[in-house]
Amino acid sequence: MQESATLQMAQRTRELRAAGKDIIDLSLGEPDQDPPSFAIEAAKEAIAQGKWNKYPPVAGYADVRAAIAHKFKRDNNLDYTPEQVLVSTGAKQAIMNTVIALAGPGDEVVIPAPYWVSYSEQVRYTGAVPVIVHSTLAEDWKPPIARIAAAITPRTRVLLFSSPCNPSGAVLSAQELEELAAVVLKHPGLMVISDEIYEHIVFSGKHHSIGALPGMADRVITINGISKAFALTGWRIGYMAGPQWVIKAANKVQGQFTSGANGIAQRVTKACVEADPGLIAGLRADFLRRRDLVLEGLKAVPGWKCNIPDGAFYVLPEVSACYNGQVRNGDDLAMYLLNDAGVSVVDGEPFGAPGTVRISYATGDALLKEAMARIASAVGKL
Repeated sequence: MQESATLQMAQRTRELRAAGKDIIDLSLGEPDQDPPSFAIEAAKEAIAQGKWNKYPPVAGYADVRAAIAHKFKRDNNLDYTPEQVLVSTGAKQAIMNTVIALAGPGDEVVIPAPYWVSYSEQVRYTGAVPVIVHSTLAEDWKPPIARIAAAITPRTRVLLFSSPCNPSGAVLSAQELEELAAVVLKHPGLMVISDEIYEHIVFSGKHHSIGALPGMADRVITINGISKAFALTGWRIGYMAGPQWVIKAANKVQGQFTSGANGIAQRVTKACVEADPGLIAGLRADFLRRRDLVLEGLKAVPGWKCNIPDGAFYVLPEVSACYNGQVRNGDDLAMYLLNDAGVSVVDGEPFGAPGTVRISYATGDALLKEAMARIASAVGKL
């Protein structure tokens, strides 16, 4: 397996900061806001009760899974029973559970690009083959549905994607999801893993779940969690729901890897999924303002091009116009910006988007303005 590009850059950033360097970190997808007060109070209450210190059930506490099932119905029009829900140590583990459960040697997994860096490596771990379907900036980083359909073969076992997308911020519309579902329904053995961890961070229109479309309930595993929308990345809780046979298989995988997720964090999860989604509307407004701030700042960067993403908290500009003898690719550019400008970004190639860098704007306005000015100055030297 390759090391995660995002975690690798985050580690370099920590090392430079420890050495006294002034680094603005735009590498990790980690909200800088504080968690909502109700989440913190739920943690305090759970600790005070003293009932949640023992091994939890592998699949998660029954009342937490029931609350998640209710959230899926309320927010996504997805009908799951608590027995169709599995709580994991982060959405990353939920995806890994599912990939291991569904794919193996000789299988193919179709992944639209750009994609989250871990997808391809998780697929390779199982012995299956990741089949990457590329897209362009002109396509708003969304491969046409016909291109995805053309990548499906008799060996294709899984279609794996995120919407809103990390790293591009692209959001699939209701019509695009309907077209994608029609493709899936033509292939009886094909399952879908839909990563919806950024569902609450959509700037225009609304989020749609492919599993809610006619005929798709038995074909889709929906992934979500509390890290992004509730600024609880360190609590490490994700969850998944889908057909009972898949959840049973994923539960078996999880039971051999980690067992149940943290008990106190599960009580926090229950509070989060039961909360009115309107309570986190301010977080979405923060990210919209920051997106526009970054897009404005990128206009001053020579040779860089960027679209307007509709969700998540990333931009994925094309940067190859500034390559030269010193900077030959995205990794060179990321290292140049880290060392010359004191700004950490991530090469887009591990995301399936060579010639780009991913910028996370999950940090404060002042830092973002300073980072854009530093980037523009550094790139101007090239």
